[in-house]
Amino acid sequence: MTTADGRTHDFIVEIADTPEAQRKGLMYRESLAPDRGMVFLYDTPANQSFWMKNTYIPLDIIYVRADGTIARIYENTLPLSQTPLGSLEPVSMVFEIAGGRSAELGIAAGDIVALK
Repeated sequence: MTTADGRTHDFIVEIADTPEAQRKGLMYRESLAPDRGMVFLYDTPANQSFWMKNTYIPLDIIYVRADGTIARIYENTLPLSQTPLGSLEPVSMVFEIAGGRSAELGIAAGDIVALK
């Protein structure tokens, strides 16, 4: 991930590449290391919506456009909440990291996300 000021942050991610993995996401986890995350990839950009049902830890949910720019970040989401958190525009990737990491690292809308 590259921030507007040129800093780069690397994460080790799990890719939710099956329907079952996408349904489960990071549910039932009791921790997530600061350099870890999960990526959800979509072939066709579309509006996406995530919630925190059965998710015990706060997450930062990062919606990413097809060009790799961050569209929206929901920081420190509320564990176990069933409130939908929508992308509000078409995205091709959703990136989840430990709650609060975006702010700690200065990650913001407009920054670039790239998979290696």
